[in-house]
Amino acid sequence: MQRRIFSDEHLAFREVVRRYVAEEVVPRYEAWQRQAAVPRSEWKKAAAQGLLCPAAAPELGGAGADFLYSVAIIEELSEQGVAGFFIPLHNDIVFPYIDGLGTDEQKARWVPGCVTGDHVLALAMTEPGAGSDLARITTRAIREDDAYVVDGAKTFISNGQTADLFVVAVRTDPNALRPHEGLSLLVVEADRPGFVRGACLRKIGLHAQDTSELFFSGCRVPASNLLGREGEGFASMMRNLQQERLVIAIGSTAAARGCLALTLDYVRGRTLFGKPLIEMQNTRFELAKLATSIQAVQSLVDELIPRHMAGEELVKEVSMAKYAATEVQFNVADRCLQLFGGYGYMEEYPVSRHFVDARVQRIYGGANEVMLELIARKL
Repeated sequence: MQRRIFSDEHLAFREVVRRYVAEEVVPRYEAWQRQAAVPRSEWKKAAAQGLLCPAAAPELGGAGADFLYSVAIIEELSEQGVAGFFIPLHNDIVFPYIDGLGTDEQKARWVPGCVTGDHVLALAMTEPGAGSDLARITTRAIREDDAYVVDGAKTFISNGQTADLFVVAVRTDPNALRPHEGLSLLVVEADRPGFVRGACLRKIGLHAQDTSELFFSGCRVPASNLLGREGEGFASMMRNLQQERLVIAIGSTAAARGCLALTLDYVRGRTLFGKPLIEMQNTRFELAKLATSIQAVQSLVDELIPRHMAGEELVKEVSMAKYAATEVQFNVADRCLQLFGGYGYMEEYPVSRHFVDARVQRIYGGANEVMLELIARKL
């Protein structure tokens, strides 16, 4: 499938990423799944290939690359079934907070390490009582002289066991008149006293990706770690959610493509009642329907990427893409697993990983029910 949004330079970079993922990630991925984390050494390897924060400014160690370079990384990890290496979270969901809101001093302090893999990033928004409704965040950060004292808890934090720097959503004004007011963003270093990582949470999928609870008890964070202006955290989170949801849609579409490709190879070689499975009408019709659904969401995603890069506000459209692509991904994984029969239920077959990894896509980044509400409001 020819996609016109990529230049020759983007395609050349994609080949580098494809080889790296195939040769360095796929063979080791099963071991990472068993240990429920990607080793820090692998983040450094990815950095050596130019895969960490390619958008960072050249004077801070980055390539100053456009978003299409990130698209190549997102798609290759997802298409090859190793999306649990959460580089896109680091590059395209957390890093934009530092890059977009950070002062020159903050960027000089943190960005070079983000590029080299010395600072793995995580975003701490979700709390036990506040998921998609971010205005209900209760973690407090009370100003005392030149520091904020943070108390509270976060949960379901991706990269929670690995990260060195956390962008944390906190309530700096507990007396604000409206729930979304009085929220701010702090960068919290993992070695600060009063910060504790909980146990690595066990999940039904994305086993290589470490997910944690986080606890803050009297954790003193310098006021110089405030990202953006105090009280403007909610607005910053809403702005960045557009890219987060587009990233999910891009990854979901690529994962669906990869899952379908695995299945096509399997049904061409698998025989049933004396003939290849691909020659049976039910198989052919199933594959045709799946390919059509993938093409439809791919066209939507490819239309939105340049518009997002141009700075358009695309709340409705990106919500549609996140909803549609994640629903397609799960349906493709489900129907493809069915075509594998009993083998599809075995962990040694990558289609089984596609199936369990697909389920969370409809939850994080805003549950799909929230996407429908956002779409409906814009109709």
